[in-house]
Parts: sequence; C-alpha cells; structure tokens
Amino acid sequence: MPRPARRHRGAKLDPERRPSGIKPVGSIPWGAHVCLFYETAQDLIDAHAGYFAAGLENNEFCIWALSAPVSRRAAINGLTKRHKCFEKHLAAGRIELVTGYSSQAKGGRFDSRRITTSWRAKLAEAQAKGFVGMRVSGNAFWFEENQWKAFHEHEGLSDNSVARHRMMVLCTYSLKALRAVDLLDVARSHNFSLARRNGRWEILATPELAEVQREIGRLNGAVDILSTPIPDHDEGLTPSERISLAFVVKGASSKETARALGVSHRTIEFHRANILRKFGARNLADLVAKILTRG
Repeated sequence: MPRPARRHRGAKLDPERRPSGIKPVGSIPWGAHVCLFYETAQDLIDAHAGYFAAGLENNEFCIWALSAPVSRRAAINGLTKRHKCFEKHLAAGRIELVTGYSSQAKGGRFDSRRITTSWRAKLAEAQAKGFVGMRVSGNAFWFEENQWKAFHEHEGLSDNSVARHRMMVLCTYSLKALRAVDLLDVARSHNFSLARRNGRWEILATPELAEVQREIGRLNGAVDILSTPIPDHDEGLTPSERISLAFVVKGASSKETARALGVSHRTIEFHRANILRKFGARNLADLVAKILTRG
C-alpha cells in the first residue's frame, strides 16, 4: 500500500479565515485541504449544502465535481433547499457542477497535474471576474488498486498547490469503499479531517491538524502585531522593531528574518534585544506569551 505524498513543509496557509459552512470546522484559512468521510448520499448532500452556501454568500467561485452517489439533479435539489437563490447563482455562473469523471480523469487514468492546472486556471479566471477566491469539492471515486497510487500523489500535489492560493478544497471519501488503512492514510494527507454518518458529524484529529492550527495561530498573531496597537508598548516600538516582533510571533529565526527583510543578522539581534527590554521579557518564549495573551 503506497504512502500518501508528504506535505511540502514550505507551503504556508493564508492567515485570512473564511467561513467553511461546515459546523464542526467553523472558519478555515485560504489554502485549507479538507477531508470528509461520508456514509450516505444524503450525508454528502447535507455537507455540501453548507459548504457551498458559505462560498456563494461570501463572493467565492464554487465548483463541485459530481460523481456517484450524487446526481446533478440531487445536487441542485439539495443545494436549493439550503440556499433559496441557488439556481440563480448556477445560471449566473457563480457555481459550476461538473462531471467528476471527465474533470478528474483523462484517457481512463487519474491525471493529477491536469486537475491542479485546471484549478489554477479556474481561480485566475474567477479572480479576473471579481471573485475573492474559489472553493472546490470532488469525490474520490478512484479506488481501483491501479489508480490508488496516482490518487495519493494527487492529494500531496494538490495540498501544495492549494496552500499557495486563495482557494480551499473539500475531498470526499465513501466510508463503505475504504479499508481502515486507507482511512488513516487519507486523513494524514489533509489539514482537516471529519466524517458525517447518518446526519451526525464526527471530528478526526491528527498530529498534522494540530500543527496546522498552531501555524494558523502564529500567522494570525503576526498579522495582529503589524495591524493593531500593543497596549502599554505601542509608542515605544520603532517600525523596524514592530516588523521584527511580527517575525518573532510567526516563529521565524533571526537568520530567516534577516533574509526576508534584506538586513544583517546582527541588526535583527539588535532589534530583538531592544524588544525584550521594552517588554520586560526574559526570553523570546516569554515575549511571545506576553504578546499573545495581551489584553
């Protein structure tokens, strides 16, 4: 059984969060790669109703690559129940319902690069039309043994491609078609994994989920440093120190910060020493704790 492709550790999620429309998940950042295990066709429709309603309500272009067990008519009926104006959105081209088999395969074989290239082209087209980003969903119907390796490679490749763009992807897997080992491999290939079984949500936690959540927290903290006042210390920080502080919160080393800002390592160390003194922090860990718990 092939292992899923490893996630590219340099791919960072955008700190901006968007409503997912999936109640247990809440808001998620651009670049999120979400896995949904489902039991029935109705579970699949219910999950997508909220997912796509959130996208349509927030000016995102939406694509659902359909395959069994959900037909085009069932998808339209289910989404219309959740979003009264759904068919108007469909007619206006704000959402596309495409056939998964034709959009994800070529010549009878799963074509990973074709899919990710198509996503990027769709995103560029959507942004040119004024959409803020794009959300996609596709069902994993390729469970034949000779396609499993290609599909795993796709999940790793798409994860890297998605993380660098203003899009989010929902990948859906039938619990009836998966073996236990498949389920574990699939969960490890996504930022967030959850299941919907007979109308009920279940969250699947993985070490990578915790890692992603920590990264999101660091990125949001760094953005806050640059955009909001810091009680009791704001007037004492120079612009250069504020930028250096944002990199500290993000978790960057002084060498990484120096490279990013085009200054010497010694300059960054000087800024950090001043910041520690101004905050009365013992070390960088103490400084970050003071920042992230500030009132």
